[in-house]
Amino acid sequence: MGRIWRGLKLGMKSLLLHKLRSGLTVLGIVFGVAAVISMLAIAEGTSRDAKDQIQALGATNIIIRSVKPSDEAQASASGRPAMILNYGLKYADYDRMVDTIPTIKKILPIREIRKQIRRGPHSIEGRVVGTTEDYADFNLLQLEKGRFLKASDNEKYQNFAVLAHKTAEQLFPYENPLNQSVKLGNDYYTVIGVTAERASSAGIGGSLAAQDFNKDVYIPLNTCRLRFGERIVDMRSGSRQAEETQLSQITLQVKTIDDVLPTVPLVQASYEKYHSKKDVEMTVPYDLLLQAEKQARQFAIILGTIAAISLLVGGIGIMNIMLATVTERTREIGIRRALGAKQRDITQQFLIETVVLSGVGGLLGVAVGFIIPSLIVFFIQDQKAIVTGTSVILSFGISVAIGILFGIYPARRAAMMDPIEALRHE
Repeated sequence: MGRIWRGLKLGMKSLLLHKLRSGLTVLGIVFGVAAVISMLAIAEGTSRDAKDQIQALGATNIIIRSVKPSDEAQASASGRPAMILNYGLKYADYDRMVDTIPTIKKILPIREIRKQIRRGPHSIEGRVVGTTEDYADFNLLQLEKGRFLKASDNEKYQNFAVLAHKTAEQLFPYENPLNQSVKLGNDYYTVIGVTAERASSAGIGGSLAAQDFNKDVYIPLNTCRLRFGERIVDMRSGSRQAEETQLSQITLQVKTIDDVLPTVPLVQASYEKYHSKKDVEMTVPYDLLLQAEKQARQFAIILGTIAAISLLVGGIGIMNIMLATVTERTREIGIRRALGAKQRDITQQFLIETVVLSGVGGLLGVAVGFIIPSLIVFFIQDQKAIVTGTSVILSFGISVAIGILFGIYPARRAAMMDPIEALRHE
């Protein structure tokens, strides 16, 4: 240990004789380490954001949605264009799933209608959601005031409404909305609750549309079916378009995550043969989660490889400076050999110097690597960057390893010099 300590002091003294040269060499390692940490932080942040969005849907959930069929699908199914476009999930599909799928823990039917929501002079274009008491749990909604829908509200066809955060703010800017009335279509509904603000869900890979939960009104499903029916007529620019849909979405929740994949074919079998128009699609968040994890690994590998190249360049810089140092110190090497230093002592001396260069660069690079992701998040609000302990240890370890690897050749070249020839060097 004493020899190593002496070698360390000699190495620091030698490097400090050429401060600018040593500093520029260290910078190569600093930027390389900082690049690795920053890129892996961006990859981790992007991955974590995608996985959070997917997990918010529920890893044990299976989502079946009504989709408007293409013109070709409509023509092939009916042979002629229909005056009323009838598509999507039916109550019969819901009943069939309940009766035939044993792994279901909960099932949530949903009907969504775009409507103008009014209260006196105030109005907002939002989404009326006919649903049941389980909707809040499935979609992680928190109540700010009042309560959510109950099973009895649905059974009794109550004209009750729960307002989302922005809906309540715009319709009741100065009042408490509880026990007040809002108008949906031709009917009035009593406000029984207000949900807390919730971040919008992002559309994921084209498999699921983005949803804004802050401009909704939630009413009992049976009330929605009674008041609005199943046919929506849209009059625009003198044209009349009619659509008939019973359910917009059915969300199934199975008992355990191991039941998800075995349940998928059962769900497909329950609706597929009854929808030849391909007007129903299924999304499995668990599959999306596995896919997101795979893509995250690939993304991290790509970014890490790009950043590692800069570390490699820093290693080449270390080799270059050490080769120059060996040439400059040829006479010193000859004197040390003449005084009894062995080849391993010379090798050790130069390796210590390269490790000092790469180690100092690695430590400074770690510090810079913490700063850069913070700046990225500050200037790019939507971007997440998460520095992990693994990336810090990995990048610092690689920087030291590169110092050793690229220092071996110059150290061995110094050690293999003929002492007599080295003493003659001018």
